[in-house]
Amino acid sequence: MIYTGNLTNHSDRRIAIIISRFNALITEQLLRGAQETLQMHGVQKENVSVFWVPGAFEIPLIAKKIGQTSQFDGIITLGAVIKGETSHYDLVIHAATNGISNVSLKTNVPIVFGVLTTDTLEQAQHRSGAKSGNIGADVTTSLLETLSICDQIGHMKN
Repeated sequence: MIYTGNLTNHSDRRIAIIISRFNALITEQLLRGAQETLQMHGVQKENVSVFWVPGAFEIPLIAKKIGQTSQFDGIITLGAVIKGETSHYDLVIHAATNGISNVSLKTNVPIVFGVLTTDTLEQAQHRSGAKSGNIGADVTTSLLETLSICDQIGHMKN
């Protein structure tokens, strides 16, 4: 048997979006992409909650708290970490990446990683809708497909 996710039947989904205020010029565009994709696939606007956090480092804690509420089917994380001249970039992105991954596994809530990691502001702009598509939209599609596969697994008989 082959199982694949689909992008239909998502009208009753409850989705949380956690978004970083840091680099808001970029993250607001990622949010727009995510919201448009959810709407395009039938997720009701009133079923989408947006949680603004100061930066990418804070995303895992909020994801954990949201996941523990059992009020959301999935979580989208959005942020932009742009490399500077210090090691701060590496510390933040590793903490965010590992934290988000661990939260998904511990809470059993699908979480997608939409935190851009770029060398320059220009690269971030391209990946948030200017030239290379919108990562916010891309990860949202991934979440909906993942939720669909989770549904299929949930309907398997022992």
